[in-house]
Amino acid sequence: MDQINIYSADEVISRIIVEDGIEALEACLEPYAGVYVVMDSNVAMQCPAAYEMSQMLNRRGVPGMLLEVSEEAKSMETVMDICGWLLDNGADRDALVLAVGGGITTDMVGFAASLYKRGVRFAYVPTTLLAQVDAAIGGKTGVNFGGYKNMLGTIRQPEFTYICPQVLESLPMEAFQAGAAEMLKTFVIEDNDNYRPAVQLLAGLASEFIAAAEGNTYSYSMEKWPEILSERLSELTPFIAAAAKVKAGVVSRDQFEGGERRKLNLGHTFAHAIEALAHKQHNDIDHGHAVALGMVYAARLAEKLGLAEEGFATMIEKDLDSCLLLVMSPYGVREMADAMGKDKKAEGGKVHFVLPRAVGDVVIHDMTVEEAVALLA
Repeated sequence: MDQINIYSADEVISRIIVEDGIEALEACLEPYAGVYVVMDSNVAMQCPAAYEMSQMLNRRGVPGMLLEVSEEAKSMETVMDICGWLLDNGADRDALVLAVGGGITTDMVGFAASLYKRGVRFAYVPTTLLAQVDAAIGGKTGVNFGGYKNMLGTIRQPEFTYICPQVLESLPMEAFQAGAAEMLKTFVIEDNDNYRPAVQLLAGLASEFIAAAEGNTYSYSMEKWPEILSERLSELTPFIAAAAKVKAGVVSRDQFEGGERRKLNLGHTFAHAIEALAHKQHNDIDHGHAVALGMVYAARLAEKLGLAEEGFATMIEKDLDSCLLLVMSPYGVREMADAMGKDKKAEGGKVHFVLPRAVGDVVIHDMTVEEAVALLA
């Protein structure tokens, strides 16, 4: 079992446990007298490993709530529903709220737990690759508001995040790709010799998926995807742990995003603008694909500013494309300008753009949206 700690000073404030199966999860829950589980309804129905977890929780007599999860449902209304359910089921200040699901689930449940009775303990079992390498680590919680992502929220650490790679075996390919983008983003920020082999593994999985589609229907290749992923899951697991370790280290050094933690937003200023435009046009783009495209824009901007060598953006674009991630934008940068100006990271009329100088080397560059658009348009 791998355990990765998040620290504040010398104190462990959150644990990340990477382990297959439910035995270690059951051990993690032992110290808590009152556990309340909130689970994504899709996970409960479609993921065998999550079903096994729910059976274990049922044996313990743990109350459960199923959530209908979507970007539209990522709202204060849903958070209030969770708080109401906790109240109706007698959750007190000593409760532990356990979120089982992807990043939307962990964001909402963590937010609800941070508000309920002025804050109760919570923990996560992330069931998507995106949540395992990013969303469920670091304590950011929140909901969408006013048409923009994560405008309301808190930073509060979970007791633990239990990463079970087995739950990914039932993950649809589109959801897997979303996590792949966040994983590669993490390794662009801090490489540790992980970026290139991770690209090779993810591109290999993409190639196997394409090969399965040759001479067959698209639906057939989608049906084959769980088998393709399952056969290489043992190769993927070390990269999941490595990405979690990078993020845990950054959060330990800068929990409340005063400086270094902003680097984790690589690609996100552009990504959130793309998502906001897509949402308004009822043409939603998955967060991971938006992040991939955001990284391409960030690399291009770094080149324009002379921070990255010529050709760096092309390399990033080719790498992401080989993993079947989105690299061509349906929107121009001028269309994205207004949404970028409303980014949470904007201060004093300027945005903290996170720009890669090379793989493993990113910097924060403050500039106005207009300056960025002028360079990229």
